[in-house]
Amino acid sequence: MGGVTSSMAAKFAFFPPNPPSYGVEVVAETGKLRLTGVENVKENVEVLKLKTKRGNQVVAAYIKNPTASLTLLYSHGNAADLGQMFELFSELSLHLRVNLIGYDYSGYGKSSGKPSEQNTYYDIEAVYRCLEEQYNVKEQDVILYGQSVGSGPTLELASRLPNLRAVVLHSAIASGLRVMYPVKRTYWFDIYKNVDKISSVKCPVLVIHGTSDDVVNWSHGKQLFELCKEKYEPLWIKGGNHCDLELYPQYIKHLKKFVSAVEKKPQVSNACVPQTEMARSSTDVREAARPSTDQREKARPSMDQREMPKLSTESKDKARASVDKRERTRKSVDGSAEQQIQTEKARNSIDRFGEMIRSVGLCNIDCFKPTSTAK
Repeated sequence: MGGVTSSMAAKFAFFPPNPPSYGVEVVAETGKLRLTGVENVKENVEVLKLKTKRGNQVVAAYIKNPTASLTLLYSHGNAADLGQMFELFSELSLHLRVNLIGYDYSGYGKSSGKPSEQNTYYDIEAVYRCLEEQYNVKEQDVILYGQSVGSGPTLELASRLPNLRAVVLHSAIASGLRVMYPVKRTYWFDIYKNVDKISSVKCPVLVIHGTSDDVVNWSHGKQLFELCKEKYEPLWIKGGNHCDLELYPQYIKHLKKFVSAVEKKPQVSNACVPQTEMARSSTDVREAARPSTDQREKARPSMDQREMPKLSTESKDKARASVDKRERTRKSVDGSAEQQIQTEKARNSIDRFGEMIRSVGLCNIDCFKPTSTAK
């Protein structure tokens, strides 16, 4: 049965980029690994090859943020690899104030082996073990982030770790078979049975999904959200598709608030904060009751502006004109000039994040859509 499941998965679930978008080489002076074919790889990045329990060598990149208290383990979507995702990883580490480790599944990029459901489980386990053993990261300081197919290994690991800080599900699948057929039950040959595992996750879960996703229907996100034990207010991006959610300003804004909320959450072994407490920290909910968070968010935009790549003069003018127009319509509502200035700074930071994502051209992903040559 396991062979049939792996065969099914290989037919429609895995499309590693060919050729890979990057290379890995050894630096002669230090003996350390580095990525080639990838721009803006800074000194705070460590490239690793991690051995899984199945003997495959998985390539990972660890991005250190000196201000971080949490570490985000990111499992990317289908038809992408570490080289294509690297700039997004760097920006998320910067904006969310987290250490971040991303990796390629077996058979993806420069990772050895072949892609399969079981191999992805061994892959993420090897990466998590690296965080514990090499970087001394504790379970309660880890956020697992799964995008699309990456939601499979993310929830498999999350269901076995009772003290995780949080989980993020981005365009997640309820299960592999449910993407292709509107089945109401789980069959033995299905893959990534997230719908059966989500209730075992004991930490806060943020679900992000586009309402116009034409690859993994919005219903997958809604179903997973309903089954969460520790719900955080979900982000349903109106008009968002499968691969463009990072382009919407509310994506990074909501994600930053979530990370800030779970970062402040008292960590209790084998227990989580009640849902009512988590709801207070969700986006656009009881903002007046969260002065410490608001002050923190106000302090961040100025740093974001220093750290984000500078826009061209033309882009700056367009962004400024757009902000000015929005601010004119808001003046009658906003209570003080200081508030308006802080709002403008925060919005500029988010706009620049969106500009960066657009420049990357990230979305070449066509998850779960068999090609015409598939048999």
